[in-house]
Amino acid sequence: MLRKDLLRVSRAGGGYRPEFVGRERRPLAANVLGTFSDHVGERREVLTDALEALEAESDDFKLVRGLAVLVERECTFETRATIPPPRVRRTAFEAAEAVGVADAADRMRAIDRAADRLGVDAETVDADLYADRDVNEVLVDADVRFDPDTLLEQYDLSLAQTALFDATEVRVRSVDPKRLVSAVKRLRLLYELRRTDDGRELVVTGPDALFRRTRRYGTAFARLLRTVAGTAEWRLEATIDDRGTERTMTLSAADVSVPGVDPVVEPDFDSGVEADFAGRFRGLDLDWTLVREPEPLATGTRVMIPDFAFEYDHADFTLYFEVMGFWTPEYVAKKLDQLGDVEDVDLLVAVDESLGVGEEIAARDHRVLTYTGSVRVKEVVDVLREYEADLVADAAVGLPESFAPDDDVVGLDELAARHGVSESAVEDGPFPDHERVGRTLVRPVVLERLREEIESGMSLSTAEERLDAYGIDDASATLSALGYRVAWEGLGDGTVREKGAADSSGGGEETDGDDGADT
Repeated sequence: MLRKDLLRVSRAGGGYRPEFVGRERRPLAANVLGTFSDHVGERREVLTDALEALEAESDDFKLVRGLAVLVERECTFETRATIPPPRVRRTAFEAAEAVGVADAADRMRAIDRAADRLGVDAETVDADLYADRDVNEVLVDADVRFDPDTLLEQYDLSLAQTALFDATEVRVRSVDPKRLVSAVKRLRLLYELRRTDDGRELVVTGPDALFRRTRRYGTAFARLLRTVAGTAEWRLEATIDDRGTERTMTLSAADVSVPGVDPVVEPDFDSGVEADFAGRFRGLDLDWTLVREPEPLATGTRVMIPDFAFEYDHADFTLYFEVMGFWTPEYVAKKLDQLGDVEDVDLLVAVDESLGVGEEIAARDHRVLTYTGSVRVKEVVDVLREYEADLVADAAVGLPESFAPDDDVVGLDELAARHGVSESAVEDGPFPDHERVGRTLVRPVVLERLREEIESGMSLSTAEERLDAYGIDDASATLSALGYRVAWEGLGDGTVREKGAADSSGGGEETDGDDGADT
């Protein structure tokens, strides 16, 4: 976007039309780019003077200044100084206080004294004193990613984005509505996706629909245009609050395009509540995969894209999850109507307790959790466990009465994967040909061989090598099942000891693994 003071629009006929640029402005764009290239190595103050001269020659100073702003964002400036300016200033001010500066001669004496302390000449002190001020920064790189044509494209896009900053509602039709909805949700804007006779229309409510306009919200609203302009065959109609007067702005692919440059990074989540929940949930070891923004759900004449979906890893089952935060009463009413039209899916809704609509959502046959501040992950997991219990029970119907794999050693996770179920569905066995050691099934003959190969006093690393040879990676549980523990001394390798045997080293720590078997 551009600054609001650089906005150029026409209000002819009561409309609201950004003053886009044509190819006739290509020489001007080339001059702006050339001005920056010609001033590499110069101070910003010198560059600014050159740009102001270009403005004076042009018939539209706002256009020149807007193009310059876009180029400057791509350039690199740096402070050029022999000694860090803050250090120079501190030393110079201390010297000035000692000298008592009252005139130019006193100032030079203070500069000389500071130079002596810093071990440089007075000219260096004078040059470095304010070298870090913006006007004194040096342009060191003007190798920008724009040529005259793409600079004009970027200007048109930025101009339209600035105009959208004051939008109160935007209506978009596109051949790719799901991509737009994803962008709207990431940008934390309020929206509806309506079905029309010829497709779908995305209606986005702007910042004026909230309690007060905020710059954060307005900026996010304007940034949506980049995603819109990146799709094919789109048309946008916006209602603009033009200093108290309501006007309509219409844009299409013929007006705005996205130049071939990297897009601005957009936030990943609609809100901090969702980001916090996703971060904590993904840190858990569950048989559920959290999916961000799954496929749309039909809701009567509209569609809804839930915030999340929980997909069960061992069956074709999905629980959709919507986080309903604090918005305007009008938005809440629309959301309730939307939830009422969602059918034939399992939907869990976490609703901000301050809204007081939990019972209304439950009346629409959806699971409801209330929260204050943040969604409690444990409550969500408890709901997933309920579904998981039913899914495990359903899967158990097709399982054998006992498990007798051909392997000498096999993990419960591998056994469960072979049957397409979770570990909890197979962990209780029975296992007539194996012993369960921790989360591993081991034939008794293998355990007997290990009893012969592992002995008290052996280093833990050697014992682990013997276990690895049989495909056993749970050393703690297996050693415990064989009657051993691990004694540790300092930071060295552990030593295998018989359980209950005294440690001859006279000290150190020991561990007694839990074999996890049902004995």
